[in-house]
Amino acid sequence: MTTMTEASVREFKMPDVGEGLTEAEILKWYVQPGDTVTDGQVVCEVETAKAAVELPIPYDGVVRELRFPEGTTVDVGMSIIAVDVSGGSAPAAAAPEPAPAVEEEPEEPKSQGSGRQPVLVGYGVATSSTKRRPRKSAEIPAQESAPVSAAVQAELNGHGTIPEAAPVSAPATAADRPRPLAKPPVRKLAKDLGVDLASVVPSGPDGIITREDVHAAAAAPAQAPARPTAPQPTPATAQVSTAPVTTAAAAPAASYDAGRETRIPVKGVRKATAQAMVGSAFTAPHVTEFVTVDVTRTMKLVEELKGDKDMQGLRVNPLLLIAKALLVAIKRNPDVNASWDEANQEIVRKHYVNLGIAAATPRGLIVPNIKDAHDKTLPQLAEALGELVATAREGRTSPAAMQGGTVTITNVGVFGVDTGTPILNPGESAILAVGAIKLQPWVHKGKVKPRQVTTLALSFDHRLVDGELGSKVLADVAAVLEQPKRLITWG
Repeated sequence: MTTMTEASVREFKMPDVGEGLTEAEILKWYVQPGDTVTDGQVVCEVETAKAAVELPIPYDGVVRELRFPEGTTVDVGMSIIAVDVSGGSAPAAAAPEPAPAVEEEPEEPKSQGSGRQPVLVGYGVATSSTKRRPRKSAEIPAQESAPVSAAVQAELNGHGTIPEAAPVSAPATAADRPRPLAKPPVRKLAKDLGVDLASVVPSGPDGIITREDVHAAAAAPAQAPARPTAPQPTPATAQVSTAPVTTAAAAPAASYDAGRETRIPVKGVRKATAQAMVGSAFTAPHVTEFVTVDVTRTMKLVEELKGDKDMQGLRVNPLLLIAKALLVAIKRNPDVNASWDEANQEIVRKHYVNLGIAAATPRGLIVPNIKDAHDKTLPQLAEALGELVATAREGRTSPAAMQGGTVTITNVGVFGVDTGTPILNPGESAILAVGAIKLQPWVHKGKVKPRQVTTLALSFDHRLVDGELGSKVLADVAAVLEQPKRLITWG
């Protein structure tokens, strides 16, 4: 690695590009070692638990090193790129390493005058970073007859200080062992799972323990009884009784057919969606109500609007009028537009509507929302819907676009599904599922005729919305879609 002076090299760290995110995956590097970068230039694209985001560099200089390769998940606060800001030329043989050779320790908070430079809102970069020296691959036996040198002992402990010397003839104890190398989030995971990091076999570069190592160690005790032979005694288990253990009732270890099964890591948007849905399903008491409605007049209005000169160039479809119908229903029943504050035991009434639209993307389900949708005219709502859908399909939805939603619409009808029981987006009070619109026999003016019919489903948080209020909202949406002139009389 090229020698870099602390005064001329800046370490750009992974920022928290959302609200409280802890990690992000590096999708693509746009620069390589030796490239010249300028303040504000995008250097990489990362995927967080919410969206794909491009990261700009906050200073001018020459790229010296890329700390992580593409496809690596990096914790917030870890250095991802080193830039020489001295104005010197790049090293002739600079090349990115596949993984960092050292583990970075989190920096202590600095005072106001410590010289932090802004990168993104709410995040700063220190002028230097603290690095841990690489861990030596060779270990020193516990029964070494010769005393250990101070320099080697300091490296084994991973610190710059030397512990007090212990008698060389004494057996190794937990305090004498070198401190396992692991990032703070991995240490927290091990603590939550009750895993002793000293017993974990590291698989990361330079002996760093990864999340996968901790999960493997946590699952190991359940699989141990199925092993045909007993494990060899270790210093930590030397005092444990050696009485035989019955293994007849132990469950066999799970096996997988690698040729017929594929394992896909759960991360990014899909991981965040899974966690949010579990949290919502088991936190908010859901109630779902259904109504089947004749939307023939609404479908005729959609066709008329497509030819209206005020709607030229805009995306006009049934979803547009369904969204407008829901906004009218919320205006008539404002109590439905609220959230539950568990900490303060309060209901928070929202005097604005940020209308979420569930969108399926290659990275998973996301729910961007249209800010202040209640104030938009029909053409403005159509324009906002078109931009939202196009941005989501391109995978460019920003974290800000997915925050602050109040109610959501999910259109399952595009898949030919009649309806469903949607789960609330966390923090919201209601979600409307729209089923497929189909020609069905329907009694119209006393006669059975083929009509355009759909089924709507409204799920709501029963802590906020009781059955009467939920029924009124759903009935109002259905009434507007059945008689779209109510958009004028009620709107």
